[in-house]
Amino acid sequence: MVEVKEKSLENKKHGSYIKNLLFENMVPLLFIIMCLIGIKLSELPVPFILNELVTRLSRNVFVVLALIIPVLAGMGLNFAIVLGAMAGQIAIIAVTHWQVGGLPGLLLTVLISTPFAILFGYLTGKLLNKTKGQEMVTSMILGFFANGVYQLLFLFLVGTIIPMKNPVLVISGGVGIKNTIDLLAIKYSLDNIVKLNMFQALLVFGCCYAALLMGYLVYKVVVKKSQSFNKRKVFIQLILASVMIAIGVVMMNAVTMYKIVMVPMVTFVVIGILCLFNVFIVKTKLGQEFRTVGQDMHIAKVSGIHVDKVRIIAIVISTLLAGWGQIIFLQNLGTLNTYGSHEQVGTFAAAAILIGGASVSRATIGHAIVGTLLFHTLFIVSPLAGKNLLGSAEIGEYFRAFVAYGVIGVSLGLHAWKNQVSARRKAK
Repeated sequence: MVEVKEKSLENKKHGSYIKNLLFENMVPLLFIIMCLIGIKLSELPVPFILNELVTRLSRNVFVVLALIIPVLAGMGLNFAIVLGAMAGQIAIIAVTHWQVGGLPGLLLTVLISTPFAILFGYLTGKLLNKTKGQEMVTSMILGFFANGVYQLLFLFLVGTIIPMKNPVLVISGGVGIKNTIDLLAIKYSLDNIVKLNMFQALLVFGCCYAALLMGYLVYKVVVKKSQSFNKRKVFIQLILASVMIAIGVVMMNAVTMYKIVMVPMVTFVVIGILCLFNVFIVKTKLGQEFRTVGQDMHIAKVSGIHVDKVRIIAIVISTLLAGWGQIIFLQNLGTLNTYGSHEQVGTFAAAAILIGGASVSRATIGHAIVGTLLFHTLFIVSPLAGKNLLGSAEIGEYFRAFVAYGVIGVSLGLHAWKNQVSARRKAK
């Protein structure tokens, strides 16, 4: 009888674990199913989808990662990353005017955008400190206001107060920047430094991943002489790295369509550095202050933490990263829509990270990467899926806009529902 009861308890625990896992990941699971259905209906070849996904991931994930730190600091989704995108575009217009091309031009845009992004982030942080509890709404409205100032600058002030005589950039009347600018000088300046096919990239990333894990183990076991780490997790990651290396070695010389999938290595290295930065900053004193402020501002204040200062630093970092991310995005795209490229940055980034399973109170690197993959998979397959299913590609285009805006509302609603369910469980 005792054994039967123990087995029954184990089965209940196992069932409860699976139920909680499905409950916590209902949004990404829903979109995984939608992506699989879309891939099937679109009838697009898998190598083409993979190539598009790699391009879009390298282009967009940096901006999505810029949302993590404000969430950690309890400020929700920072829609004001639009201001960071504007800082990046101001720098790009300046560098295009000065005709500085290639990698030096790209580095100059990063240099010029940095003080603008820091200033915009500081002012945003000061404003959000005045509207505690309403940060997401405030940051969204602030983005609209800043867009008006941005348009005033480039439509009316350039050519009048700000002298600029450049037929490539300025409208024929001599006042205002053109709507579309070709970024031939910095196009692919980061992406084209090193490009490898999918299997070569898997081999390189697998080796780097394994080296990082081995370095972590040596540091923990030999230097720190500690056993306090998740051995199972490290073992699984080592197996994953080994699988990546094995696939890369076996398929490197094979003749396959999948070799059309080209990976911009330096761009992904930059993204990897940002991921490591996010991991590192959480372990620092500042990162602990982000966490404390995010959990309870009153307790943080009583503990001696300067709450307003910490919140401003979180927004400044987010805005700065968004500015750099917009530069990466535009050098890959090769065209700047002067008055439109920045408008949807906050919405699309927020939608992507929410699809990955994040919430307004918790966001991780995994959420950002998985969400970007799922979000852009839908973007790739939806037009043809809509055409094949309903006879109109326009349905797929409408579906894109529906996903971008709808997922934010659905995710926020699900987050509120999860909080209610969790509160009920605690009450029982």
